Amino acid sequence: MRGPRSGHRPPGSLPGVSDNELGDFLRARREAVRPADVGLPEGSRRRTPGLRRAELATVAGISVEYLTRLEQGRDRNPSAQVMAALADALRMTPDQRVQFRYVAKASAGGFGMLCPNAGSPPGRTVRAGVRAVLDRLEPAPAVVLNALDDVLAWTDGFAALAGPLGVLDGDEPNLHRYLFTDPRARTAFPDWDEAADTAVAHLRMVAVHGDPHVDRFLDDLTVLAGAPFTARMAALPGPPRPAAERRVAHPEAGVLRLAYETLDVPAGDTQRIVLYLPGDEHAARALDRLAGRRPGVLRAVGD
Repeated sequence: MRGPRSGHRPPGSLPGVSDNELGDFLRARREAVRPADVGLPEGSRRRTPGLRRAELATVAGISVEYLTRLEQGRDRNPSAQVMAALADALRMTPDQRVQFRYVAKASAGGFGMLCPNAGSPPGRTVRAGVRAVLDRLEPAPAVVLNALDDVLAWTDGFAALAGPLGVLDGDEPNLHRYLFTDPRARTAFPDWDEAADTAVAHLRMVAVHGDPHVDRFLDDLTVLAGAPFTARMAALPGPPRPAAERRVAHPEAGVLRLAYETLDVPAGDTQRIVLYLPGDEHAARALDRLAGRRPGVLRAVGD
C-alpha cells in the first residue's frame, strides 16, 4: 500500500516587487491577448498591443468600471466567479490560472485563512485499521478518499491503473482537480462529460453543509477549471444518477470498462474506500496483467 509523499511545497514566489501584483498580472495578460484570439476584429489605430479594457470586460461579462478598479488595485478581492470569467476570457493556461489564483490570494491579504471557529478541514489521516484493510485488498485497485476526494492512500493495483494517467501526480492528488484541470483527463475518461457531471453532483452534496473549507476548495476549482466546472455548478441539478461503471483509457491496457464499490469508513472520518472492479473479461485480464496477479485465485461461496 502506498500513500502520498510527505510534505507540501507552497507555490513559488512570483517575480516583481509591485504592491499591485493582481492589477499588474491582469494588465499583462490583457495586453498579451490579441482581439482575434477571442473572436473580435483587430480594428485600426490601437493604442494597446492587446485587448482594450472594454473588450475584455465585454468578453468576460463584467463592467469596465470594475475591471478598471481591479487593474488599478482599488479592488483586490474579486470573487471566484469573476476570476473564472476573466481567466476564460484571457485564455489562460492551467499554469497561468494557478498563478492568477496565487496573486489574488496574496493581494487580498493572505491565502484563505479561516477563523478559529471554522471547523476542521476534511481529514487526511488514514487510520491504521483502514490501512490494514487497504493492504488486504492488494492487488486490486483501491483508494482511500475523503469528502473532497483527496487521494489519501492507495494500493499498488490502483497505482498501476491510475498512475500512468497522471492521477497521482503532485504531493496532494485530488480526483476532482485532476478531472477538471489536467488535460490528460479528457483522454483518460472517454466519457468525460458524464464523469464531470457525476463529480459536480458529489461536490454539490458535500457543499450543502456550508463548510468553509469546502467553499474554499470550490472557489479554487472555479478559477482553475473555468467554464467546464462553473457551467455545471450553475446549472439546475438533475436527478441523481449513480454511475455503476466507467470507461478508462489506459495507455498500456487500452480502454477498460470498470465497475466500482464504495466502502464507507466509520467513526466520522468522512472517508471511504473505493474499490475498482473489472466490468468485463477484457478488463479482468488487463487488471491482472497490470497488477501481476494470477487469475482464478479468488474463491466465493457457491464456487
